[in-house]
Amino acid sequence: MATTSQVPGQDPVDLTNCDREPIHILGRIQDFGWLLAVSSDWMIVHASENVAGCFDREAADIIGLPAAEILGYQTLDRIRKGLSGLYGTDSVERIFGVEVASKPDTRLDVAVHFSGSNIVLEFEPANFDVDSQYTSQVRLMIERLRQSTDVDSLCNTAAKFVKSLTGFDRVMVYRFAPDDSGEVIAEAAEPGIGTFLGLHYPASDIPRQARELYRRNLLRIISDVNGRTVPVIPGISPEGRPLDMSMCGLRAVSPIHIEYLQNMGVEASMSISILRRGELWGLFSCHHYSPLVLSYDVRTAAELFAEMFAFLLDQQLGDRARAQSAATQALHNKLMADLAEGSTVRDSFEPLATALASLIPCSGIAGWVEGSFVKRGQVPEKDEFMQLVRFLNTTAPGQIYSTNALPSVFAAAANFSSRPAGLMALPVSRAPRDYIVLFRNEIAKTIKWAGDPSKPVEYGPNGARLTPRKSFEAWQETVRGQSAPWEEGDLDAAESLRITMLEVVLRISDAANRDRDRAQQQQELLIAELNHRVRNILNLIRGLVSQSTTGNGSIEEFVDVIGGRIQALARAHDQITDKKWSSASIIEMIQAETEAYLGGTAERVEITGPNPFIEPSAYTTLSLVIHELVTNSAKYGALSDRRGRVAIALTSEPDGSLTIAWREVDGPVVRPPTRRGFGSIIIEQSIPFELQGKADIRFVPTGFEADFVIPALHIERVEGGNAAQSERDDETAVEPTKISGNVLLVEDNMLIALDSEDFLEEMGASKVFLAATVAKAMQVIDSEDIVMAILDVNLGSETSEPVADRLSQADIPFAFATGYGEISSYTEKHPQAPLLQKPFSAENLREAVAGMFARNR
Repeated sequence: MATTSQVPGQDPVDLTNCDREPIHILGRIQDFGWLLAVSSDWMIVHASENVAGCFDREAADIIGLPAAEILGYQTLDRIRKGLSGLYGTDSVERIFGVEVASKPDTRLDVAVHFSGSNIVLEFEPANFDVDSQYTSQVRLMIERLRQSTDVDSLCNTAAKFVKSLTGFDRVMVYRFAPDDSGEVIAEAAEPGIGTFLGLHYPASDIPRQARELYRRNLLRIISDVNGRTVPVIPGISPEGRPLDMSMCGLRAVSPIHIEYLQNMGVEASMSISILRRGELWGLFSCHHYSPLVLSYDVRTAAELFAEMFAFLLDQQLGDRARAQSAATQALHNKLMADLAEGSTVRDSFEPLATALASLIPCSGIAGWVEGSFVKRGQVPEKDEFMQLVRFLNTTAPGQIYSTNALPSVFAAAANFSSRPAGLMALPVSRAPRDYIVLFRNEIAKTIKWAGDPSKPVEYGPNGARLTPRKSFEAWQETVRGQSAPWEEGDLDAAESLRITMLEVVLRISDAANRDRDRAQQQQELLIAELNHRVRNILNLIRGLVSQSTTGNGSIEEFVDVIGGRIQALARAHDQITDKKWSSASIIEMIQAETEAYLGGTAERVEITGPNPFIEPSAYTTLSLVIHELVTNSAKYGALSDRRGRVAIALTSEPDGSLTIAWREVDGPVVRPPTRRGFGSIIIEQSIPFELQGKADIRFVPTGFEADFVIPALHIERVEGGNAAQSERDDETAVEPTKISGNVLLVEDNMLIALDSEDFLEEMGASKVFLAATVAKAMQVIDSEDIVMAILDVNLGSETSEPVADRLSQADIPFAFATGYGEISSYTEKHPQAPLLQKPFSAENLREAVAGMFARNR
């Protein structure tokens, strides 16, 4: 979109040549507001030709008058206070609802900024008829945007919000490329007006000086492309310069841009700049197919939204960069851990190539390492690669070399068998020059342009300038001999990995000298560890034998008791050693104990909760406690008859500790023991003494109960519920309801509509058509193929009952949504329609959809 200006009495100034023309020669304003320029001594020095509509004076009559005579002292005082808050050369202050001396009953909104030595005042009629809290809406929109997980979803949601806030027929998010061309990356549009999503535009469509204005002045609006524009009087200051209107919101735009919009059928437009760290990242570009005047408060809210959006965008882009950096660091750590000391880069090339390809997209990787050629994927043959090595040896040593147009810098590559177009070389040594090289195939980049960028300038009715595209048919440009470019993140990742591989090379050179020492130290450590464990086991068994001795029991009873305890230890030890002396599952421990001791009655022990894994140091202690609990229950408790059951509940606490609740039910009446044996001591004292946990046992008549707390330091991790519970969950799982087709959503609250739209799309809706009025809903039903609908009962001054009647006639299922509770008159008339109570969740919506389709089968 080129920019020109019209100074009264002069020919149009062509600003297409952005290297020569200034950006401040502008002299027309739109006719829905009034402009005054005031000198530093508060004398009016410029005025727009249409000031008679507001100030009851012709523009020429008020030039040279004191500003207080036209505006009044009260308004002038408010303007002075507004000026005190300005900061920077491009700062603009807004003051709402001011009075002017000539029309005391009229309220105006005014924008104030400095233009050189002048103060520019722009007046527009204040809007007091609309009861909307735009700032509050922006706050809610920003909160919703914070939930976006990537740049695409952020831009799509933002386009919807700007459309809802401003009422434009189409809102696009337009992103600039490094070469200044642009692409529409997100769009929200009314049904039936087509789409510009994915279209590219040449850099010449928005020249450099126009982009500079977008960077300085965030919001530009054209309320009516066919509307009248008026000049500034006088056009030239006494110093011979026109008034600089770069920061004016009322400033008219180039007639070339007007022609551009007229050829598209657009009658009103608005652009809001998206700045990232002071640079122009893109635009919100808004189109309307009839004139549209937005009040100052709506435009201010839209500008505020765009600035807040820019902060979130920068956060998302920063998060993406940090994520790639973290992935690179993780890959560094993985490579350092995976590449065994003593091995070479050549020996470890396969895992290295896999790791590189996972981080930097490429079609193949080859290497010249330690005098050997290694490869993976689509790469040149060895003799071709050696030619590349000689070429790479001429580049700067110790630095990454990359190109996405290899044949243009190394002509021989055009004849290679694999025809690589992109190359990134990572030097991994200095002498000899070893390389790991990533290749990218040629990409035939089919770009959808909104016109032919090779013919941007033609002669038109406004002189030599950019002629607007007469149609928006896609123009395709195919680039040969190039690959997808290596982005900055690719180069950063490659540099980090180059350093990693140099570290690997240095580590390999030292590894051989350490191997023998390490092997000897490891052998000594294993012998010491084995000796330590054997001594611990012998001491433990000796203690069991000593403590298990009773004065009254028989030898057979003693053998049975001590044998059971030793077997419990053996089973626990087997489970630990099976896991190579790492943590083991408590559920598996309980199941092993119950199976071993109870056999066919083990099913009467029910385990619920997650599956904790306990450290080996605590495993044997807990296994003895579980053994004593099972044996006591089998001898005296719930498992001693045919009806009793044991329920074991495992709970992972917020502090990381584990609670084990043991409950015996339906067994014989429980009485406290008359004496405490060694088994009771194990149950009561082992966990508090050895694990610094807690144990609480209760001899309740209805069944023995015990609660144990295992501190977090003994818990290695906690996984999901046990297998049996998972199987039961699978048996009761219900296949979620899916939607196939388009959905009509009738809702007059924007945020509720957007949330519901997300829910419906997650359930499979092809497209969700939003309607805030009955008329709009009827239009969608008549023009679109709708499979179902959700109807908000109350739509401000009307209800959705006519829509429900139309849907019933068309045999289209629907559900009512309401926050008022009782709507019996609607449900009686349409008993097949489920009722959703606001506020509702995604689960409530799924249930309603399931019921809707079930009742219509």
